[in-house]
Amino acid sequence: MTPKQTIHKYESNMYRVFLILIYIIYLPTFLVAQQKETYIKAGLFYDSQQNVLLKNKIIYVKGTRIVSIGDFNSLPNDKYVIDLSEYTVLPGLIDAHTHVLFSQDADADFSEHSIQSLTMETDALRVLRGAKRAKSYLDVGITSIKDLGNSGLFLDVALRDAINEGTIEGPRIFASGPIIAATGGQIYGVAPKHQSIIDLEYRIIKSVEDAKIAVREHINQNVDLIKIAADNLPNNTRLSIDEIESIVKTAHSYGLTVTAHTVSNQSAWDAIKAGVNGIEHGFNIADSTLALMAKNKIFLVPTENSRAYMNIYANLAGLEKDNLGWIDKYIDTLKNRLANVISKGIPIVAGSDNYTNIGVSAGKSSQDMFRAYFEAGMKPLDILQAATYTSALHLNKENEIGVLKPEAYADIIAIKGDLNTDFVKSVESIVFVMKDGEVYYQQSN
Repeated sequence: MTPKQTIHKYESNMYRVFLILIYIIYLPTFLVAQQKETYIKAGLFYDSQQNVLLKNKIIYVKGTRIVSIGDFNSLPNDKYVIDLSEYTVLPGLIDAHTHVLFSQDADADFSEHSIQSLTMETDALRVLRGAKRAKSYLDVGITSIKDLGNSGLFLDVALRDAINEGTIEGPRIFASGPIIAATGGQIYGVAPKHQSIIDLEYRIIKSVEDAKIAVREHINQNVDLIKIAADNLPNNTRLSIDEIESIVKTAHSYGLTVTAHTVSNQSAWDAIKAGVNGIEHGFNIADSTLALMAKNKIFLVPTENSRAYMNIYANLAGLEKDNLGWIDKYIDTLKNRLANVISKGIPIVAGSDNYTNIGVSAGKSSQDMFRAYFEAGMKPLDILQAATYTSALHLNKENEIGVLKPEAYADIIAIKGDLNTDFVKSVESIVFVMKDGEVYYQQSN
């Protein structure tokens, strides 16, 4: 190669480097400039943080985020506008207790069905079925879910990642990975030589030190939170206070929250004393335990169902119609407990826990929680706050989801009807769904 050829090659290479540098420097600016801009006119605007309805607001969305909230007179000329001035606009709803990778018929036994799923359903099939269930939540305006185990070995994390990368459509998932539990987990009646099957669905811990290891395993798999089964009813085993405390301290040291499945009052008391952030179910919590929850500002996710749901369930389960007095008792217990919880100022987070197939989609089934809370005496806006801002607060995401404000994700829905006079019908009348700034559904006029 001659000296001139060497110089020419050097200059050509430098020119290429220059172009690459220009590309690197200016590409982000170009992409920002190309982000889609949308203005949404909200006739009624739900401020979930203040728990009030406001009139005539403009939501300015750019890319995946909300940029600003203004009045109608702040709308610029010649901009793309979605007119929802005839509707009530809300943050995307949150179901804070789901199991999208698990479903069973009403007449099926939980333990037998769990074993069947683990031994006769491949992980691939389970995830594909879970993906279909997850997508159905968007149909009803639920743009985020907290998925709490019964999902194999971190299949919930895989499903979350597939949604986040855009491979499939679905709600924003906050995944716990396998439930951390005492011996036997929640799968009862398994013969001693087959106990290893349970390890495919639960992380069974054997000591305080093993509890720390279990949390670290979950963290390495990139879970969003930790879920424990403080008790395993109808199995007799439960986690000790020391074991729960070990889980909580380890999780908190890594910035993760811990929520606890509890059925008995004793397990709820132990979990609260050990420092958990939330209680799931809490069906049999005593007044003294509720008082401790209020003192420690522990969230409660009461997973209840309406009378209509329970009647459908009883019919599908083949229960005798003349022997359904327990439904009345169930409804009365729910009503009394929620009134007690509200009176003590315990923050309520909306969660359905509806994994039973009642002939509708998982998302549609999830909507029953709104009817259940309403029938139990909760006020419409308080129910909405439980399914938006309070739920986001529980997830430490109150600046990103469950709220309409600058820098939050553009997860926005609209409903038709009057929330105060016809709550159940209106909250189920979804006319618009946006997630991450993309319109998923818009009812045609």
